[in-house]
Amino acid sequence: MADLTALPSVIFDLDGTLLDSVPDIQAAVNRMLAEEGLAPLSRSTVQGFVGNGLPVLVARVMKECGIDESRHAELAARVSADYSAHAAVETVVFPGVIEALETLRNKGHRLGICTNKPNGATNAVLRSLDLLDRFDAIIAGDSLPQKKPAPEPLLAARDALGTKAIFVGDSEVDAATAQAAGMAFVLYTEGYLRVPKDEISFAAEFFHFDELPAIIQDLSAGR
Repeated sequence: MADLTALPSVIFDLDGTLLDSVPDIQAAVNRMLAEEGLAPLSRSTVQGFVGNGLPVLVARVMKECGIDESRHAELAARVSADYSAHAAVETVVFPGVIEALETLRNKGHRLGICTNKPNGATNAVLRSLDLLDRFDAIIAGDSLPQKKPAPEPLLAARDALGTKAIFVGDSEVDAATAQAAGMAFVLYTEGYLRVPKDEISFAAEFFHFDELPAIIQDLSAGR
């Protein structure tokens, strides 16, 4: 049972929220395409495919490149294995993330992650960037049968943390997930949002992570 009297936990999306991971995702996709004798895709194209998990991303790549959809399982497995092995080559943490996480923890908030990235790649990239131990719960894209925007992964992260929670993300997928879970959503505006922000619902927005602790404090106090 969640402790509703405690400070809310703060749950984060990963790609496009804490990390700029598109360069490594793009590289894994383009290595697969090169093996197929196909031209590489641009960052902007691959970034537009991010957000619903790797299998969906690969399906979108295949459609873009005219690859027979019957090969989806094979190609998704290849890209997944390649990406998991190279998940932190060019991936970087967004400015101010480390400081914001430390501030929130010092104020007593528990921290979690809810991502559609597979568990292996999630743990690999977090460990490589010295972020893994900063989180009390991680729900990845293969932790449950459902993926975001279904509410179950976010609710599982909240339940693992044991308190009410606030969700921080960067995309329309994250906004829809928070809405479905009945959770306050904070939008990071410098991520991978594919629609105008006035088309989604959020409790607050921020441009740089040094703004986030004050936003969480206000939401925690009901302001």
